[in-house]
Amino acid sequence: MTSSTRKPRIFMMDLWATVPYYTAYLSKALLKEGTDITVGSITYYLDTECFRSRGIRLSPGLLNVVGRFRLPKLPRRILKLVESTVNLFALTVRFMVSQPDIIHVQFLPMLRWRVPMDLWFVRFFRRRGTKVVLTVHDLLPHDTGDRYKTIFLDLYSHVDAIICHSDGVAAKLESDFQVSASKLSIIPHGPFFYDIETSILAQTLEDFGVTPNQPTFLFQGIILPYKGVDLLLNAWELVEKENSAACLIIAGTGPPELLFQLRQQAQRLGLQRVHLHLRFISTEELVALYRAADVVVYPYRAVTTSGALATGLALGKAMVASNLSVFRDLLANEHSALLIDPNNTSQFAGALLRLALQPDIRLALSKRIKDMQYGDRTWQSIAVKTTCAYEQVLVKPVSSSRRDS
Repeated sequence: MTSSTRKPRIFMMDLWATVPYYTAYLSKALLKEGTDITVGSITYYLDTECFRSRGIRLSPGLLNVVGRFRLPKLPRRILKLVESTVNLFALTVRFMVSQPDIIHVQFLPMLRWRVPMDLWFVRFFRRRGTKVVLTVHDLLPHDTGDRYKTIFLDLYSHVDAIICHSDGVAAKLESDFQVSASKLSIIPHGPFFYDIETSILAQTLEDFGVTPNQPTFLFQGIILPYKGVDLLLNAWELVEKENSAACLIIAGTGPPELLFQLRQQAQRLGLQRVHLHLRFISTEELVALYRAADVVVYPYRAVTTSGALATGLALGKAMVASNLSVFRDLLANEHSALLIDPNNTSQFAGALLRLALQPDIRLALSKRIKDMQYGDRTWQSIAVKTTCAYEQVLVKPVSSSRRDS
C-alpha cells in the first residue's frame, strides 16, 4: 500500500519505444494531472523529438543511445536488445532501493522470445508488491493467428489490471482469454498529431500527387497484411473506371516483400491515379497529407485498436472504414463515416466513388467528425480515467488480483 502522505509512483514501461506516441501523449496528460510518473522508454529512432517536444523526460534505466541513430533493422534490433538488457539490470537495482507502486506496461517486446527478460522483470517486482497495469493495444500480435495465444493467456492472467480501448476488446478478453471483468478498465484511444503545426508547402504536397480541386483519398501508416491495402487497390480499380478525377495516395513503409507486392499489384491493375510513397513519412509530412486529403481510408481486415483512426478523428477527416467493432465504437455509418466490407470490392468501390463525386457528403462527414472535438481535452479525459484505474488497483488486496503459481 502507498503512504497517504505521498502520491503513488508510476513507472510507464515501453523500453523499446514500441508505441512511442501513445506513451508520450498519455504521459503528458498524466503529468498535467499531477501524477508522479517516470517514463521508461528510449528515444524513438524515427522521430527523436517525439518525447522531448511534449515535455517528457525519459528514464529507461541507464542507456538511451540506439534510438538516436538511424540504423538498419537487424543491427538496430540487436543493439536494442543489448541496451534493454543493461537497462533492465539498472532498473532492477534502482527499484530494489525505491520500488514504484505501479508498473504500467505499454509493450513487452521480448514476450514471444524464449528469454523474455522484460516479462521476468515485471513479474519479479509484482511478487515484491508492485501492482502491474497492462494496456492491451493488440489482443494478439498481428497476422499471427493463434500462434501466441497461450503466451498471452498467461500474460493477461498475471497482471493486476488491464486497460483496453473498447467494449468489443473487453468482451473478447473476457470470453477468449478468461479475464475477469473486475480487472478491466475501458479507456478510449487518444488522438495523435493534432498538436503539430506543419510548414509543408503546396509545392511539396504536389510531390505526393496532391493537386488543387482533385478529390484526394489517403491511406497512411505502417503497411502490414491486416491493414488491407491490397483490398483498397482492388476497389480503386473500379473507381478509376468510373471517375476521372479522384486520386489515391498510399504513404508509409512496411516489409519489403509486401511493398514489392503492392507495386506489382498496382502495375498489374493498370492504376493511373495511385501515388505510392512506400517509405517512412515524417510527422510533419503526415499531418500535411492528412490535412490535404479529402477522405482517409481504413480498409483493415482486422484490428484491435487504431492510432491512425485517432489521427483522422483529431484532424477532422471524412472516412471510409471497415465495418469492424473498433470503428463502429466511434463512427456511425452514414452519419460520421461510411463503413464497408473491404472484401466486397463493389461495395468498397461504391463508397469511394460516392465520396469522390459528392463533395457535400464529404463535407458533412468531416463536420460531424470535427464536432467530436478530439484533441487535448480527449487526452485529459483519458488521463483522469487512467488515474482512476491506478487508484482502483492500488486498493485491491493481493489475493484478489494475483494468480501466480
